[in-house]
Amino acid sequence: MTDDSRTHVARQRSRLTASVTDLEVVRQRALLVGMVRDTGSVAEGDRSLAELELLTDTAGSDPIEAVLVRRDRPDPATFIGKGKLSELVAESHMLDIDVVVFDNELSPAQQRNLQLAFQCDVVDRVALILDIFAQHAHTHEGRLQVELAQHRYRLPRLRGKGIELSRLGAGIGTRGPGETKLETDRRRILERVSKIERELKDAARSRDTRAKSRKRSGLPVASIVGYTNAGKSTLFNRLTDADVLVEDRLFATLGSTVRRLDLPDGHRALISDTVGFVRRLPHELVEAFRSTLDEAADADLLVHVVDASDPDPDGQIAAVREVLTEIDATGIPEILVFNKIDIAEPAVVGRLLTVFGGSVSASALTGEHIEEVAAAIVQGLDAMTVTVDLLIPYERGDLVASLHDTGEVLDEHHVVAGTEITARLPAAKAEALTAYRRDPTD
Repeated sequence: MTDDSRTHVARQRSRLTASVTDLEVVRQRALLVGMVRDTGSVAEGDRSLAELELLTDTAGSDPIEAVLVRRDRPDPATFIGKGKLSELVAESHMLDIDVVVFDNELSPAQQRNLQLAFQCDVVDRVALILDIFAQHAHTHEGRLQVELAQHRYRLPRLRGKGIELSRLGAGIGTRGPGETKLETDRRRILERVSKIERELKDAARSRDTRAKSRKRSGLPVASIVGYTNAGKSTLFNRLTDADVLVEDRLFATLGSTVRRLDLPDGHRALISDTVGFVRRLPHELVEAFRSTLDEAADADLLVHVVDASDPDPDGQIAAVREVLTEIDATGIPEILVFNKIDIAEPAVVGRLLTVFGGSVSASALTGEHIEEVAAAIVQGLDAMTVTVDLLIPYERGDLVASLHDTGEVLDEHHVVAGTEITARLPAAKAEALTAYRRDPTD
């Protein structure tokens, strides 16, 4: 692992506090295993293993050793090959390992074979992230989403695991909603999946109703997106004076919160905080959390927060954009905010601002340069607004009040026929007021 990765992991692990520690549950000793196909991918493999260390620590286990394996292709039976497997089995016994965590996705057959060889729990990256989501899901909808993702992941792995799936556990992959009595019968699990899907559809309909209500308000919607632990909720609180939970922990936010945002020069908008993304976010989670992620897909503007202190901020940006593509959120205007400049290297921040033109830097924690973030949001929203001249009859005082609420009134005075107003409005709102347009030269 590179020195930068080690330093970042050490700093992050010293700040992260796993929830299982709070519950005084004994932490497992974990061996981490990653694989790259050629020497050119070693640096990327090191970064991925560094992130796996943080994920494992967040899940409540202590990473004891991390091993990067080089192979042309995964072995169909053991993923890493018999020779390397024998070597790692011996090492795991020597280190008294309780769980082996693979940085790649394992097939059900590979997972069974590895578990038999190591004689301890073996989980892959997907199961690890599912476990973290299980610990952090606090709302009813969030728990349903996690349980759905877990069932979808485990269905292909039912074979030969009837007893194990029914056990109580305290290790990675054994926690979460519905996990204390997981059904071993495939039919019952499928019935449960169908029930969860129906409940989530009902929740999605309620969310759609709220979204339509926001659209009718005429206020543009900005959505804060970004890598997990990039500081999205801190920025959200800083901009809106909200009190959304902020923890120095991966995936602290799993739901979405919407607040009204009052910006400079009278601009108003709605802004939402969303779940954090991660490299290779499991497809099961993308599907399960689609209704929550749709907050980003339905936004008029994306405020993309990046941790400028991370060893690979460019990789974070690419990972977030990959998920945005998967949820059909491409094409939405985006503002890049390079956060945590209070602890980032100034040279790194300077490079990022140069490479990504139109971006801004700030510290959501200290408030440094937060005005520049607000100004960038204003500029982004201005591109979606139009300036219109209107004549509103006196009997439609409700429309005048609406203009003050949803737009920026630039000029207002009274004439015999009504109230003449020049206002900057969202394009959709302006179109709805076509009947009240006037020629300013008249």
